Amino acid sequence: MGCSRQVPWLEAAQDVPFEDSPAVRPFPVRPGRRVAPGWWWSSTTGRLVAYGSGVMRTELMLLDRDPAVVALACRPVELVWREDGKAVGHAPQLMARLQDGSGLFLDCAGRSGPSARPAARARVVAAAAEAAGWSYRLAEPPDPVLVANVRWLAGYRHPRYAAGPWMPALLEAFGSPRPAVETVCGLGDPIAVWPAVFHALWSGVLRVRLDEPLHERVVVSVARQEAEAA
Repeated sequence: MGCSRQVPWLEAAQDVPFEDSPAVRPFPVRPGRRVAPGWWWSSTTGRLVAYGSGVMRTELMLLDRDPAVVALACRPVELVWREDGKAVGHAPQLMARLQDGSGLFLDCAGRSGPSARPAARARVVAAAAEAAGWSYRLAEPPDPVLVANVRWLAGYRHPRYAAGPWMPALLEAFGSPRPAVETVCGLGDPIAVWPAVFHALWSGVLRVRLDEPLHERVVVSVARQEAEAA
């Protein structure tokens, strides 16, 4: 934990690298919860990012795969304002730095949605984010099929699974949409090729529908930007 200080929000949004800041306060460990606070290794930055719950870990995972995101942080800032004569504060659960230099604040909503007080605070944070040219999202539980698919691919997010010498062959083989298993077996030893395919799907080099369950005959193709660069 570092030292905290108060700075006007618009000034801080422009000058402070929040992605390098520790969490403003730790997450409590609550007995009986299936997922305790922990760390997510980010393939975007190559660093660990803290999370406080399973839903936060899921949102971190999805942000880590988003090509617009260049850095991630957990609770790096608390916004403080006055409400009915009293000081009110809120620390958004996640922060992402985007390619254009702006930022994104994200909070995780429960399955039943936020109650009145969190919803009111979310509106204040959203307005503050907009004033700084940032964005704010109160994320509802994502599609479970999407989460399951991305979680599988995340297991291959580390650079050690990168295609390397397989890349030209993968781009050529999937230049037009083809079933994955036939193409993988045609390229060589499946034990060696599958991890490269999964890493390429995680990183966006290859493309597949993630709103349907992944299986060995799923249709895979080269992502548009890779096809244009080839």
